Amino acid sequence: MDLTRVRQDFPFFQKKPDQKTGAYFDNACQTLRPRQVIEAVTRYYQESSACSGRSMHHLAAEVTRQYDQARATLARFLGAAKKEEIVFTRNTTEGINLVAHALDWNAGDVVLLTDKEHNSNLIPWQMLARRAGVELRVVPSRPDNTFDMDAYSRLLDRKVRLVSFGFTSNLDGVTLPAAEIIKKAHQVGALVLLDAAQTAPHQRIHVRALDVDFLALSGHKMLGPSGTGVLYGKYALLEKLQPFQVGGDTVASSTYTTCEFLPPPEKFEAGLQDYAGIIGLGVAAQYLMNLGFDAIQKQEWLLNRALTSQLLEIPGLHLIGPSDPALRGGIVSFFIEGIDSHRIALMLDQMAGVMVRSGQHCVHSWFHARQIAGCVRASMYFYNTLDEVSLLVDSLKKIRKVL
Repeated sequence: MDLTRVRQDFPFFQKKPDQKTGAYFDNACQTLRPRQVIEAVTRYYQESSACSGRSMHHLAAEVTRQYDQARATLARFLGAAKKEEIVFTRNTTEGINLVAHALDWNAGDVVLLTDKEHNSNLIPWQMLARRAGVELRVVPSRPDNTFDMDAYSRLLDRKVRLVSFGFTSNLDGVTLPAAEIIKKAHQVGALVLLDAAQTAPHQRIHVRALDVDFLALSGHKMLGPSGTGVLYGKYALLEKLQPFQVGGDTVASSTYTTCEFLPPPEKFEAGLQDYAGIIGLGVAAQYLMNLGFDAIQKQEWLLNRALTSQLLEIPGLHLIGPSDPALRGGIVSFFIEGIDSHRIALMLDQMAGVMVRSGQHCVHSWFHARQIAGCVRASMYFYNTLDEVSLLVDSLKKIRKVL
């Protein structure tokens, strides 16, 4: 991968001489966008600002074509059997909530989670437990925060209706052995939903090879526009799901007392959609496929190895997750004894323009269970450099001396 050429695709890096250089290490929250995505969104508003699938004029036909093309691109991106298995959402959170509301639940059904789920994959199930009498079971991680297959097997039985796991943790970057998890779940008749918000931007996903039932992702974490996402579902399962939101574009016909729902995915995409965003998301997915996930992972591991080895030289610094950087993708989370994580993040930004995330990263349950106040998370992507890693470490060392 030609890093210099790749960075030219991102307006963020084309700064004026008087602007602060800094480094963007908050990619697990939201990635930067390449000009190809920005231009696709802009073109929609400038050249074809119309609805898809509603009107007969040529602008509507062009939007329909591009919208359908984006769906087909995302199907290829995920290795889906057909584009109708791709439901457009606003984000991963909406995809998970769709499944939580659309499946038929019985009191006593069990949903299995891990102990470090993002709130997006925890709170919907807590609400479901209150609403429908569903039981939640939590699979504890190993001491190094990697997945405990034995603990999972012990909690997995015929009462489990759904296994809903974060494919890659936003806390520490650990990716689960999804294929084995899915195989075991299917052996007891359970469905599997994967939260792939932190996986889709970084590694190749093939939903058919995994045999996963549902998978959710967010566009804003994979170079795409904010407010876009995808729920993948096996078509036979999508046909059985009840619509989550209903109204315009979800029905073929209606009377004052009845309605006929459209087939998937339309029955889940109520109302006017973010056409510009979805078209941009298709461009983002194609950009990543063109770049290649082998190149993306190679760069992330290079950066993580360099950052991890240098951080361990700082007194009182503790890494979260396994010590091997290859097991943490592009994420390095840490805390320094006696120093508030928010203070570190603010000083990094003020001193050197280094942007990281601080706090509990929407994984409050994990931090509360371990009585850890919070941490700093540096999340890297393929466009980051070793020089930016050095800037982060040098700045941290200065902060450590000051505080």
